[in-house]
Amino acid sequence: MISALFHWFRPAPPTPRLPPAEVARLYPRYRWRVFESAFIAYATFYIVRNNFAPVSREIGAALHYDNSMIGDIIAGTSIAYGLGKLVMGYFADRSDARKYAAAGMLLTAALNFMFGATTQYWAHLILWTLNGFVQGMGYGPCTRGLSHWYSVKERGAIFGVWNISHNIGGGIAGFLAAKCAEHWGWASAFYVPGVIATLCAFYLFWRMRDTPQAEGLPPVEEYKNDYPPDERGDHERELSARELLFKYILPNKMLWVLSIANIFVYIARYAMVDWGPTYLKEVKGASLAQGGFSTLVIEFAGAAGMLTMGWLSDKLGGRRARVSVMAMIPLLVAFAAIRVTPKGMLWLDMTLFAVIGFFVYTPVMFSGVMSLDLTTKKAVGTAAGFVGFFGYVGRVIQGKGLGWVSQHYGWDPALWAILGCTAIGIILLAFLWNVRPRG
Repeated sequence: MISALFHWFRPAPPTPRLPPAEVARLYPRYRWRVFESAFIAYATFYIVRNNFAPVSREIGAALHYDNSMIGDIIAGTSIAYGLGKLVMGYFADRSDARKYAAAGMLLTAALNFMFGATTQYWAHLILWTLNGFVQGMGYGPCTRGLSHWYSVKERGAIFGVWNISHNIGGGIAGFLAAKCAEHWGWASAFYVPGVIATLCAFYLFWRMRDTPQAEGLPPVEEYKNDYPPDERGDHERELSARELLFKYILPNKMLWVLSIANIFVYIARYAMVDWGPTYLKEVKGASLAQGGFSTLVIEFAGAAGMLTMGWLSDKLGGRRARVSVMAMIPLLVAFAAIRVTPKGMLWLDMTLFAVIGFFVYTPVMFSGVMSLDLTTKKAVGTAAGFVGFFGYVGRVIQGKGLGWVSQHYGWDPALWAILGCTAIGIILLAFLWNVRPRG
């Protein structure tokens, strides 16, 4: 049974090469289909992952969960997602992107339905932790698809635009969850996204594709005449587990520095995504809908920031770490300012949330792209999973840490902790100041 399942997930086999005229006609069409599918897939994965934080206070009030218990749920799903991104990323490198993404979408939809149907704390903790692990099936197939259909010189631009998908999905998730909870109760914040994810799974199975060779088309390096210098002869060779880990991942010192820096980048990233709605409601007097709207502000501002900073990184020769450092400095100012804004001026808090969103997603985006730049397209899932695992260690720290600190000492010390972690992230990324993209 397990063997048959692994066989079903195996990469789609090559088919006979189509005539040149058909290649010229179909290649652009399939490239768009893969990008569109990856964009919709990753946005939808966020709709069924970022829907907890905006209604966590309402769940806590209904089921008598305190901030520490909410923090445990956030921490559980975060560490599980980090592990899932690493483990499932490895399997994504060895699977058909179309089948893998669709299966992951169905599983996360099912877990959302079960989460909404229970009222037991331990069941919620287990189910949302499992959801985090299953969510690890999202990033790998998307990056596998994009890296097989877009060449190295296109990677920065295409991944920059694709990364906007999680801002759109995350922004919709917060607003949608808050509105559902407001009208139909907190459980609907999981039922409605679950329905959306189920429909998306069928769409991906119909629309997405694996590799160009599976469609009778040449590899993208041949199509674009764009070969990484050290891969020209064997860029389509599948890698063994030993090669993945002991050639491209573990000996790579720059990848280690990037991974450790990512711990602190993710603390800054998720501080206001996970706790922003709760902070605004508890400290600034925001309503449920206004708290959910703050998530949309962060995510949509992040989309604009990634487009802007992606353009700037091209102007600086692809030095993504340099742009990341420059982007994180304004975060210090914004996090410090949030501490002192007066109650009743919610527009000012929302403006600062927009500043945070605009800048915080730059190092997040570039951590993923840099992990790909430093490896090969046959290891994209594993490399991104490795760096992402460290990032979600950071999310665990902030999820549990901020919940505990805010519960016992208040929000002011919690914000000071965020400021300190942001400063450490800046220092670590500065060590990669002159790093250029591989290839």
